[in-house]
Formats: sequence, C-alpha cells, structure tokens
Amino acid sequence: MKNQTYRMTMLYDFYGELLTERQKEFFDLYYNEDLSLSEIAENSGISRQGVRDVIVRAEGIMQEVEDKTGLIRRFLQMRENVDAISAAAAEIKTINYRQYEDPRIDSLVGDITRAAQALRE
Repeated sequence: MKNQTYRMTMLYDFYGELLTERQKEFFDLYYNEDLSLSEIAENSGISRQGVRDVIVRAEGIMQEVEDKTGLIRRFLQMRENVDAISAAAAEIKTINYRQYEDPRIDSLVGDITRAAQALRE
C-alpha cells in the first residue's frame, strides 16, 4: 500500500468495529485528526507511552484480522480489476465508434460500464 497512514486508515475502515471504544478514539485522534501522542495523552490524562500502547495494540488487532481474512487485499485487487474492465470497455466503445458503429456493441459497453460502476459503489 501507499504509506503507513493510508494502510492504517484502510485497516480502520474495514476492522475498526473490532476495537474497544478507547482504541477507536485514540486511533481516530492519531490517524484521522493528526494529533500527536503527547496531545492525546494530555487530553486523556494518561502517559504518552500509554497512548502509544493503545494505538499499537489496535493496529495489531486489525492487522491480525487482515492477515487471516485478506479482505483489504482482495478489495484492492477487485478495484484494480474493475478499473481494468472499465478501461477495456472505454476502448471497445472508441473502436466501435471509429470502425463499426454497431448499436449492439454500444449497448453492451453501456451494460459493462454500469456493472463496473455498481461494483465500485
């Protein structure tokens, strides 16, 4: 994946509900609100190390579930494949427009494009 923050937010999007409320709160403040460990610690009344421990534990829980299920990996692969399907449909549409002008091909390309869009949502 692109970077650590992106990877962690993907983990949170997929597996955040597995965390305790405190883990969710600290994780959100650190990764989404961009607060430092010291800022979170000050606001929560615990040590910086305590905040770090909660966040590291949350990361570990979510990473362990991803290692077992592979949901994010499969999601990213599916997204790449849907993008490839959409690109191929666009190319077919262009070729049809330039060479064949077959309304059935246009209709099928529309079906493919709509199905790909539905998969993205």
